[in-house]
Amino acid sequence: MKENRNSPEDSLQQNVSTSENPPSGARRSFLGTLLALGSFFVVSLLSAPLIRFALFPLLRRTTELKGSPVGSVTEFASLTAPMARTIQIEQVDGWRKAVSEKTVYVTKDVQGKLCVLSSICPHLGCTVPWSAEKKAFACPCHGASFSADGQRIGGPSLRGMDALESAVEDGQLIVRFQYFRQLVASKEVIG
Repeated sequence: MKENRNSPEDSLQQNVSTSENPPSGARRSFLGTLLALGSFFVVSLLSAPLIRFALFPLLRRTTELKGSPVGSVTEFASLTAPMARTIQIEQVDGWRKAVSEKTVYVTKDVQGKLCVLSSICPHLGCTVPWSAEKKAFACPCHGASFSADGQRIGGPSLRGMDALESAVEDGQLIVRFQYFRQLVASKEVIG
């Protein structure tokens, strides 16, 4: 019988060789998993603001307009011709809050009810003044003309002047100003 004696140098060499070469598959899979988790974390952090940026216009309107007072209903009781009034509208876009003035016309419709018209021409967006001599609204830019109640008389405009939403609250005429698409025959709200 032979005894299998290993010298101390041989056993030391075997121990060193096993500690230098641990199972490489386990280390590689751990590093791969760690890299995948880190990559997923970084991609999710970077994509969240991009997704929010892309979906923001769909989820929230940037400007919600409130009603603006035009004047007392008694001021318009004996109205015979359209009366121009300037209203202040407040628009909030992100951090910016802007207060602007818009001109509207208070007139009476065919039934004699108060009606508020936008002064913006539905053709190309010019400001349409009331002409007392012609007894009509006359656009100075392209010659469109409108009757006292905003109906189209002639010119390149495809529709009459845009009527704005209005209501009477506590004796005050309140109007909600809106912007409408130009160059189309139907009235489409755009803001």
